Amino acid sequence: MEIIMAVPKKRTSKSKKNLRKTQWKIQASFQAKKALGKAKTVLNKLLNKNFLETTENVASDE
Repeated sequence: MEIIMAVPKKRTSKSKKNLRKTQWKIQASFQAKKALGKAKTVLNKLLNKNFLETTENVASDE
């Protein structure tokens, strides 16, 4: 039985590394903007729902 050792891979060039990092950052930024937009939508819906409920309660009390 022969023992086979792991061979290190060739070094990645700076330009390839930077391209991959930039692409990852662009995708992460896009996802963050999407998530923030969805969170704002949900928050606005909750606020509007509560606001409408309180105004209806005030109107019925009078």
